[in-house]
Amino acid sequence: MHANQVRSAMVPLEILIEKAMTGDESSFNQLVNLWYKRIYNYALKQCSYEDVAADITQRTFIAVFKNLKKLKDVGSFKPWIYRIATNFCHQEGRKISRSKTVPFTMTQNDDGESTVKEEGEAEGVLFNPEMSYRQQELEKILFGCLQELPKDQRSVIIMKEYEGMKFREIAEILKTSENTVKTWLYRGLKLLRQQLEEKSITKETLSYEI
Repeated sequence: MHANQVRSAMVPLEILIEKAMTGDESSFNQLVNLWYKRIYNYALKQCSYEDVAADITQRTFIAVFKNLKKLKDVGSFKPWIYRIATNFCHQEGRKISRSKTVPFTMTQNDDGESTVKEEGEAEGVLFNPEMSYRQQELEKILFGCLQELPKDQRSVIIMKEYEGMKFREIAEILKTSENTVKTWLYRGLKLLRQQLEEKSITKETLSYEI
């Protein structure tokens, strides 16, 4: 862990946000350090392209910098920043051609190294070059199918299944009701299951609960 991450970890998030809202550059930089990886990985699952995810992340923090003073409730920072990132993801999603091949989705750890997380693995495990080709292909298929879902259903699945968010948080981010979020999740998982079954892939094969 870098020294600046250690310092930021010692300061409560609410205090960092409050200081950043006053224009404190150091506090804002610490906020970026704390949230960059999380927003980048979220964007990467949404679009599956590393360069696009990096661009979305950069645009997200530019928007946060410009609008942070308008945040009325420090406690709503999480849904607020995810809402900004989600809007950029949806914008980029409309630009990406479906004819492009979906790459194997990887994430970043705190040091910027590429990582991949399989079911049951601890977060931050480095990507294993000897991971089976078949597992990589299955991951490609899964994320390719996710890209085919309606944007709201895709976003809900990623937030709930990958980010571990509560229905209340997702509803706040997407500015809708919890019942609507649950409906999108149900429909999205149903469509995802159908797409995978058409490719003769089951949840046992994929090691993904759908």
